[in-house]
Amino acid sequence: MKQPYWIAPSILSADFFRLGEEIESVMSSGADIIHFDVMDNHYVPNLTIGPLVCRSITSRVSYPVDVHLMTEPVDPLVPMFAEAGASFITFHPEATRHVDRTLQLIRSLGVRAGLVLNPATPLNCLDYVLDKLDVIMLMSVNPGFGGQSFIPSTLDKLKQVRRIIDASGLQIRLEVDGGVKAGNIAEIAAAGADTFVAGSAIFGQKDYGEVIATMRSRLEGV
Repeated sequence: MKQPYWIAPSILSADFFRLGEEIESVMSSGADIIHFDVMDNHYVPNLTIGPLVCRSITSRVSYPVDVHLMTEPVDPLVPMFAEAGASFITFHPEATRHVDRTLQLIRSLGVRAGLVLNPATPLNCLDYVLDKLDVIMLMSVNPGFGGQSFIPSTLDKLKQVRRIIDASGLQIRLEVDGGVKAGNIAEIAAAGADTFVAGSAIFGQKDYGEVIATMRSRLEGV
């Protein structure tokens, strides 16, 4: 069953001086979910934000928050972000010793769980955990920094993951993160994605509503 398309602006590209205003603006402009990038300067070469910022959002607004952990280790942060109000928590299989256990931990806290696959991560890590996944996210750039260009080979990988999800019969969202913009969103959707993380393609533009409306128009008929 085809999932509805979700557009997920990444606040990594927002103006942090005006973060609350930025989130309100982008969600009122038609976005579906807030993408929240957590980087630890260990698993990836950048340092961003933590559970206190997540809590400051969820305590004031009811928008769903998609927490992407680019951290190592993963498990100590999971309860912190669950308590902070995360709707989804996704992580990289390379960053934990026990993928199945980490997925079980996330779900036990009432949060939807997902795996994030880097451009060179093989798909066999999905083989025995599909029943514990609510989302699979493919990185279409190497994780760590915003503003990178989309890696074209991600399209073939998307098609493979879409076949895996469809064959399973499970309701698993297929998310893409990195280099997504109005000019390529239709091609990405045609390859099988239903959730689109966009950072600099939305934040920093003059009219968030216009950008998101253009993205949705490109998705029509895909």
